[in-house]
Amino acid sequence: MGNSVQTLAYGSWPSPIDAALAAAHDGHPEFVGFVGDEAWWTEPRPTEGGRRTLVRRTADGTEESVLPAPWNVRSRVIEYGGQPWAGVMRDDGPLVVFVNFADQRLYRYEPGGEPRPLTPVSPVGGGLRWVDPQPHPERGEVWCVLEEFTGEGPTDVRRVVAAVPLDGSAAEDRTAVRELTDDNRRFVTGPRLSPDGRRAAWLAWDHPRMPWDGTDLVVAEVADDGTLRGARTVEGGPDESIAQVEWAADGTLVYSSDRTGYWNLYHRDDDGRCTALCAREEEFGGPLWKIGWRWFALLDDGQIAVVHGRGATALGILDPETGQVVDAAGPWTEFTPTLATHGGRVLGIGASPRSAYEVVELDAVTGEARVIGAAHDDPVDPAYYPEPQIRTFLGPAGREIHAHIYPPHHPDHVAPGTELPPYVIWAHGGPTSRAPLVLDLAIAYFTSRGIGVAEVNYGGSTGYGREYRNRLREQWGVVDVEDCAAVALALADEGTADRTRLAVRGGSAGGWTTAASLATTDVYACGTILYPILDLTTWGSGETHDFESQYLESLVGPLAEEPMRYTERSPAEHADRISAPFLLLQGLDDVICPPAQCERFLARMEGRRLPHAYIAFEGEGHGFRRAETMVRVLEAELSLYAQVFGLNPPGIPTLELAK
Repeated sequence: MGNSVQTLAYGSWPSPIDAALAAAHDGHPEFVGFVGDEAWWTEPRPTEGGRRTLVRRTADGTEESVLPAPWNVRSRVIEYGGQPWAGVMRDDGPLVVFVNFADQRLYRYEPGGEPRPLTPVSPVGGGLRWVDPQPHPERGEVWCVLEEFTGEGPTDVRRVVAAVPLDGSAAEDRTAVRELTDDNRRFVTGPRLSPDGRRAAWLAWDHPRMPWDGTDLVVAEVADDGTLRGARTVEGGPDESIAQVEWAADGTLVYSSDRTGYWNLYHRDDDGRCTALCAREEEFGGPLWKIGWRWFALLDDGQIAVVHGRGATALGILDPETGQVVDAAGPWTEFTPTLATHGGRVLGIGASPRSAYEVVELDAVTGEARVIGAAHDDPVDPAYYPEPQIRTFLGPAGREIHAHIYPPHHPDHVAPGTELPPYVIWAHGGPTSRAPLVLDLAIAYFTSRGIGVAEVNYGGSTGYGREYRNRLREQWGVVDVEDCAAVALALADEGTADRTRLAVRGGSAGGWTTAASLATTDVYACGTILYPILDLTTWGSGETHDFESQYLESLVGPLAEEPMRYTERSPAEHADRISAPFLLLQGLDDVICPPAQCERFLARMEGRRLPHAYIAFEGEGHGFRRAETMVRVLEAELSLYAQVFGLNPPGIPTLELAK
């Protein structure tokens, strides 16, 4: 860094954070677990085709990638996947089972050997898929969720709780898989066995509900022959979301429910009496986008490790006797929904505005926390990182809107005193999700060049209670658009952002919000739309996958009753209203938001002579994972802003905009 500060226009500051650097740091560790005393987790490899590998931390403290390329530890159940692996320590070493992405088979792996398949390849379409495995070596089985495609349609699918033999006898024989439940149309999580092995508990839900709308906590008896009998719903219902359930050591249940409007923890005894363990207006659970996510884990001494918070998450230890929570000391301001315990040790994954996601181990006895894996290592001087602000804005009708504001920031450059910076509004996906306040080099890519970013947790976002979440019910394409626009205009009105240089961008549901914003407001000068929903009617009537196939019933309303609402809100129906240049980015293997959505939208743009670009990526699905894709995306996005806003970023290839 030089000593003198230079004055240069916003958007033209030279930055060491290039697209390749940002791409190399995309993705983060997930799905922690203990195998004996060892900590294991999955980790992304963007430069290896975007695969995910298993990593173990050995006794001497070194990290080693357990599976070489092309092994890819990732499930496709409900397309978003979930817990893709589990392991146990036996006398002769670790036994690990995992799902391989390419064929979706379940494999058995013992260090030093080659993975061996435990399940067969399906003759039908999308195949047999597995998630949330629980090995039970004493039974010679691994219990998990089986998702089976029965036809060519995206909703021709069944799901059951199943037991797979660990000896490999089902690898070529589908009949060797024991199906433990017969109610095969519902969505289910992996079964948890009680300490005495006599009962199993899991979660289930039905269309049109999503798991954050209403779920059932199901308990069944485990018969002597290993089958499940007498399955019954003991908690939950159509208007109560239960996010997770576990067995306590004494054979009672602990679960996370939002019955009060926030996901809190409850204890259920054998007589059916339920007690709140820590009644607070904050979340001890979240939206179950991935099967096997864990917001709490029980410790041997009866305490409970928890990921909890409001608009952010901390890792803490809850004493169920007193209801007190003691949070781990450290720099982390956000923890993901994955936890594992072993003795008094707790594994989690935490990040902060100055550090990317790391594997953190908390000693529940001493309260000390330390990084043990995927340690953040600054790839550039942290002086180039943005310095975010947590803000609350007022939207229509005086409603609160939560947002994270990342002003332009550079250690050696400022803009001329009279110039206001361009800003990009980021709309997160989901939409039942939220933007976490963590270091993201894709954001730093823009802020270090002099472009501000505002992440908006619009109405419908999680982390602020059910009432905030429900603001989007039947209002998708309205409330999200209004809230993003309100933040953008507030930044302009207060003199933070240049009113004439505002952009909007988002992926998936955020891509929908971006396109809808361009079609229904005049707030933005341009937009970046990634793997979006653009046509509600076709998306909601058979074009997407089973998990979200009836999501629009709550987000927009029943299609049969509100067909005009679907038409009126769809950007694809109103391409003629879009007057701002845009960049459209799509994976050709996307089964959640298929390329057909983009193609119909573009067909309706023909003859409009509006500057735009469409880039489709072979081999990419929903959410980009390959480093070379992410480089192209970031550079194209920056070039769009440069052309529309009149910026001059050095060294960026020019995006060709068709007219």
